[in-house]
Amino acid sequence: MFERTMAKAITDASRGFAVVLLTGQRQVGKSTLLCGMLDSKKNYVSLDNFADRQLAKTNPEGFLQKYSPPVIIDEVQYAPELFTYIKIWVDENKFAALKGEGDKPRGAFWLTGSQKYTLMKNVQESMAGRVAILEMLGFSYKEIIGKPTQYPPFVPSMALIKRKSISKPLTTLQVFEHIWKGSFPELIADEQLPRKRFYDSYIQTYITRDVKDFYNIDNELAFYNLLVAVAARTGELLNYDNLATTARIDKRTCKLWLEILERSGIIYLLQPYSGNINKRLIKTPKVYFMDTGLAAYLTNWHTPDSLMTGAQSGHFLETYIFGEILKSYLHNGEKPAIYFYRNSKKKKREIDFILEHDNVLHPIEVKQTNIPTSRDAGNFTLLADENKPIGTGAVICMTNKIIPIENLDAISFPVWEI
Repeated sequence: MFERTMAKAITDASRGFAVVLLTGQRQVGKSTLLCGMLDSKKNYVSLDNFADRQLAKTNPEGFLQKYSPPVIIDEVQYAPELFTYIKIWVDENKFAALKGEGDKPRGAFWLTGSQKYTLMKNVQESMAGRVAILEMLGFSYKEIIGKPTQYPPFVPSMALIKRKSISKPLTTLQVFEHIWKGSFPELIADEQLPRKRFYDSYIQTYITRDVKDFYNIDNELAFYNLLVAVAARTGELLNYDNLATTARIDKRTCKLWLEILERSGIIYLLQPYSGNINKRLIKTPKVYFMDTGLAAYLTNWHTPDSLMTGAQSGHFLETYIFGEILKSYLHNGEKPAIYFYRNSKKKKREIDFILEHDNVLHPIEVKQTNIPTSRDAGNFTLLADENKPIGTGAVICMTNKIIPIENLDAISFPVWEI
């Protein structure tokens, strides 16, 4: 069993909250992780089971009597009726603890769900202050190689030059093998599992359970066509008109379905950075697939080599690195302030990512090169227009080790060291 970075965040959250909600797309290992942390006192129930789902929806009080806390409730989005009764249970037990009639409830409910925004909205409305919300993605590279907990979330720093390497250097092809295969635990853990069989099953399950059943979308083919169209544009600016035309749907439907993809953790919309927070909400975001293997499968890249040498290689590398940065934060129970930067002048210039850490901006570029130079970090100067301190930047690339970039407060950083 692979060790997950998220285990510590769940344990820490359970010390302070009665309810812990673990969100993330299907099959990233939420249930496996929680069941692996299960002690003999905790019950487990999945609302994928229709009988238990029906009980939870029609008789939530009776459901909680049958599956009394401490309990893991899997795929809780199917029965939002439970939230009010969980809140009542938490409040009653807190009150009893204050009167000295029991212990303060800690980690009594571990909930999982694959519709993160729907869940967060419902949970925050009904259980504000009672729940810790964590988000989980597929395996990080550190988890795959068995080093999940030794390293903090990624922030570019000159101090990283002295850090012991996470792993031996990878070739460009080895990096693209990871990108092509993806990060779903089942596919990583079982080397005999055919990639095509896994992704065929995943797509069918996702469209049937999360799209058709949960959102009542009957046009499965059109939704699949949009899924493919978005995968082909991972790492690009979001263009609703272009996507709608490609998928042969209207723009309104396109926006609605993209929201569903985001809610179910399939894609991430990265907002542009601006010193004025209101401007961040009206500029065009970039769209990233949260699993590069799924995106590669949907766009018919049949081998790592063909992906590495193909026209989309740069966008897939950028998508992979974005995911690894995100995992370094989310799996440690933190949420990164991460954006991209694009100027509004006639000659467009862009910085792939900006991490805002302790009110300092750290620019990051992604390059498919072994020997980065100061020219690769040339756009970092765009941040001089921002009224904030600029910290150490990074060019994440295929270099063999972390080294400073000449004449700049920036480092070249290997892809596999994130």
